[in-house]
Order: sequence, then C-alpha cells, then structure tokens
Amino acid sequence: MLIQKKELLLLLKPYYWVNIILTCSYVFCKKTDILCNYIFAAAEKPCELDTKDLEILLFLMIVVMIRTRKAGSVTMVAYLSSSFLYTKGANLLLWFYADVRYGLFFTVIIIVICLLLPEPTFSGPENVVYFRSLSTLKETLNENKPHTVWLVCFYTVWNPTCANFAPIFSQLSVEYDSKYLKFGKIDVSRYPDAAKSFNINNSALSRQLPTVIVFKNGEEIFRRPTFDSKGKVFKFFFTEV
Repeated sequence: MLIQKKELLLLLKPYYWVNIILTCSYVFCKKTDILCNYIFAAAEKPCELDTKDLEILLFLMIVVMIRTRKAGSVTMVAYLSSSFLYTKGANLLLWFYADVRYGLFFTVIIIVICLLLPEPTFSGPENVVYFRSLSTLKETLNENKPHTVWLVCFYTVWNPTCANFAPIFSQLSVEYDSKYLKFGKIDVSRYPDAAKSFNINNSALSRQLPTVIVFKNGEEIFRRPTFDSKGKVFKFFFTEV
C-alpha cells in the first residue's frame, strides 16, 4: 500500500489524526506507565493487556481486514476511513470493560468529535453537474440525445466508499469533460426516488454504493457495479487505474 504525498497532506487534517488518537487511546494508556498506574490502578496488572483485551483486539484486526478488503480500500486514506468505525467501537468496548465510567466518557468524546469533525469531503476542481431531483436528472439525460454521453454517479455522503471515490470521479471530469461527454452526480440518500428508479440499494448495508451509470441517447448503456437477475451484486472496485 503506497502512501502518496497528497495522502500525507490529507492525513494532517484534524479528522484523521484525532481519530487515530482515539483508535490508539486504550493501548497507549495501557502501555504508558504514568497513565496506566493512575487510570487502571484497581487492576491486578494495570500496565498489561489481559486475555479479554487481546481477544477484542484480535477480533478487531480480523473485522478491519475483512471489511476493508470488501470495500476495496487500496490507499492509506481509504483504509483508515473504512476502519475508524470498527477501531473506535473496539476501543469503546475496551474502555467499558475496564470501567463503565471510562466507557461513558469515551462515548461522549466520540459523539462530540463526530459532530465537530465530520470526515472531510473532496473540495478540489471538478466539472460535475449535481442533480437536485430525479426529474431534473431525467430531463437532462433526454436533452440533445444524439450528441451527449453522461457518466452519472449515484452516491451518499455518509458512505466511506463514496467518499473515497469522489476525488477520482472529479479528476476524471476535469480530464475528460467535453461537449460530448458529461459528468453528473446525485445523492440517493437525499433523493431516494432516484435510487429506486435505477434499481440501486441505498441502505447502510448496500453493496451498490457508489454506482456509476453510463447513459447514451437518454438510455442506460452499462453500469458498475452490475447485478444479475436474482439481484446479486458483482463486486467492483473503483480506482484511479
């Protein structure tokens, strides 16, 4: 997994380093003599990870590996974004296991940080049309039918895979936008009728987010990811390559 310069700069944003601190909080406190002797003073071995701690951490490693692989995380930023939910959840269990009061305090910290530091969204250059309704999307697709091909991304703001794909889609729009090739996006969490119209599952467990559909002459030509007649979604990873 190569770390590019632009990724290192992105990791300097508060969202990432604060969540990294939360991810390492329990183990750091356990392995720092001054902290562990104070925080875990009631424990028999305050500065050592016990069996339950190790079991939770091992389970966390397995879950993160499986989930990031399914999400197709190929960059450090994508890997971290998709793993933060599970690492913070594991730390929450560890803190509750150590002391209910610590668990409640950690819960408050997570909630406050989620409200104050949402995951950064892409803000670079792009030539993308954002559709505000299903009717607007369909009207645009049917304008100048013989001349224009549309690449439309169906996404949600809360899905990590969609967030990771956003800069890739924007970069493509900057490089290839022309009179005959246009790029568009529509948020299917705000406009669920668009998801329903194009047979896209927009639930939290969906494997169809993001979905990119190519339209020509107002009709769908193909999409990624695809699905069969039984509704089984074929895995597809969106990358820069």
